[in-house]
Amino acid sequence: MKHVPIRRETLIAAAAAAITVAAALLALPVRSLTAPLPDVVALEDMTWVEVRSALAAGYTTVLVPTGGVEQNGPHMILGKHDYIVAAAARRIAKDAGHTLVAPTITYVPEGTTEPPSGHMRFPGTIGVPDSVFAGILEGAARSLKVAGFKTVVFIGDHGQSQPVQAAVAARLTSDWSKEGVRVVQLAAYYDDSAQTARLLSEGYSRDEIGVHASLIDSSELLSVHPAGVDLSRFTPPSFGTEASGVNGDPRRATAALGASLLDMRVHAAVAALKSLSPSN
Repeated sequence: MKHVPIRRETLIAAAAAAITVAAALLALPVRSLTAPLPDVVALEDMTWVEVRSALAAGYTTVLVPTGGVEQNGPHMILGKHDYIVAAAARRIAKDAGHTLVAPTITYVPEGTTEPPSGHMRFPGTIGVPDSVFAGILEGAARSLKVAGFKTVVFIGDHGQSQPVQAAVAARLTSDWSKEGVRVVQLAAYYDDSAQTARLLSEGYSRDEIGVHASLIDSSELLSVHPAGVDLSRFTPPSFGTEASGVNGDPRRATAALGASLLDMRVHAAVAALKSLSPSN
């Protein structure tokens, strides 16, 4: 079959026609996807179009809750922190206004693994090194910054998470200050001094209040996820018994007490969030 060469003029004409068609297509109006503002605050329950609509409406603050999977004695489930902080974060976002909530970060520092220390001595606890946790926090914050959020707020329910969150928040805020984006460690949420003072004034002892998996923790979880607590499984420690992982006495924990104690933390967090000025 004889090869017929394509004339240069024909190629030029075809290219010009293609450019004309492309220009015409680009000139056509693009219809943006739209969505009404959702009636939820949790990002995982929203579409990306709803998130964009929320951002456009001024929802430029986002909470990043951190929980934990750790031993909480024989009477309380490992996911205590996740349930409590997720419920609290949604309330804080709604009360503060123009605020959304990212998915809860479950894996947090819990102690060393070789040898096991802290909560890692108990089966079921899952911990990560500080550096890994810091990387997760930074990755989440950078993702939210790219989306258009201007204030990223770390809210942690676990003690060992607090210093890492504070350090990451300070570093990223310094890095992004010229871009008008800040990262905040909401220490007011974790501070339980007001709760402790109230319980002492109501006749509870310090030994009863304790510091882990005790009266406050058990009551708060009863208020948001009652299926996660079975007080009949708790027995006070006695000589020769195996360590339970509990520091305190949860036997007088109730859902009503937990709801009122969690109210205190939510209100303190909302006040701290509202006090943030654009220059902070």
